[in-house]
Amino acid sequence: MIEIDGITKRYGETTVVDAVSLRMEPGTITVIVGTSGSGKTTLLRMINRLVEPTSGTIRIDGEDNRAIAGHELRRRIGYAIQGHGLFPHRTVGENIATVPGLVGWSKDRVEAKVRELLQLFQLDPATFANRYPHELSGGQQQRVGVARALAAEPKILLMDEPFGALDPVIRTKAQQDLLEIQKMLKTTIVLVTHDMDEAFRLADRIAVMDKGKVLQYAPPADLVKAPAAPFVETLIGDAERPFRLLAIATVREAVEPGVANGEPVGTDISQQDALSAMLWSGRTALPVVSKTGERLGKVTLETLMARAARPPA
Repeated sequence: MIEIDGITKRYGETTVVDAVSLRMEPGTITVIVGTSGSGKTTLLRMINRLVEPTSGTIRIDGEDNRAIAGHELRRRIGYAIQGHGLFPHRTVGENIATVPGLVGWSKDRVEAKVRELLQLFQLDPATFANRYPHELSGGQQQRVGVARALAAEPKILLMDEPFGALDPVIRTKAQQDLLEIQKMLKTTIVLVTHDMDEAFRLADRIAVMDKGKVLQYAPPADLVKAPAAPFVETLIGDAERPFRLLAIATVREAVEPGVANGEPVGTDISQQDALSAMLWSGRTALPVVSKTGERLGKVTLETLMARAARPPA
C-alpha cells in the first residue's frame, strides 16, 4: 500500500505539487494523468525519493519512506521510464540482472530470474539474453526495461511514460503485456502518462492533476460519468466519452439471451472492441462464448450504443 499524505514540492516560489493526498491499494494500477507541467512526474519521483518533498509524508506499507535509506528504497521499488533506459554496454541478461546483483542474490538465483522474466515477456532466453540493446526493436527494448524493473521482485513498480516512444500497434501490445503480468505478479503499479486512452486501458483508479493539485481520484467509470471539474471533462474529451465508457466495460456485462451468427467473441474483451467488430463486419449482434467455448448468448449493437449514451443530467 502507498499512502501519500499532504505532499508538497516547491522550487523557490514555484509550487510544483500542492498538498496531494492519495491512497493506492496493494495489487492495483494507479495512473496519474495531466498536462505537461501538472506535477505528475514530480509526484511519482517523490515515492522513491528521486525527488525529496518540501512537506508531507509518503508511507509504504505504513512505513515513512524517509525512514529508508534512499538507495535501499530505490532497490525495493521498480522504476521504468520512457525509452527504456537500458545500459547500452550491457547485454539484455546483464541489464535485467542489475538490481538482483546489487542486493546480493546468488548467481544461480539471478540467472533463473533472468530466464523467467525473458520467458514471461515472450523473449526466448537463448536468443535474447546475450544480445545488446541496440540489437533489439523498440518494443523489445521496452519489454526488457520493464523486466529489469521487476527483476528484484519489487512490490511496487513506478512507470513514467513507459510506452510513449512506441508506435501505436506496439504500444497497445505492451500495455496488454503489462496488464497480464501485473495480474500474475500482483505488483502495485503507479504509472504517469498524458495519454487518456492508455489511462483508461490500464487503470484501476486515475488521478487527474492540474497545476500541482489532484482534481479527481477515482475509478475510470466515475471520471466519465461524473467528472469533478471542467478540466477533467476536457481531458476526457466529449467526443470520446461514449468510447471511454465502452472501453472500461467487458462484454460479460452486456450479454443477453439469444442467438447471433458469425465469429463469436469472448466475455473478457471490451465492449468497445465488440462494437468495432460489429461495425467492421456490418452486423448488429455477435455471439458470446465462454473460455471453454460454451455459447452464452449475444451482445447487440443496440445495447452497446445505449450503454455508451451520456447519462441524463
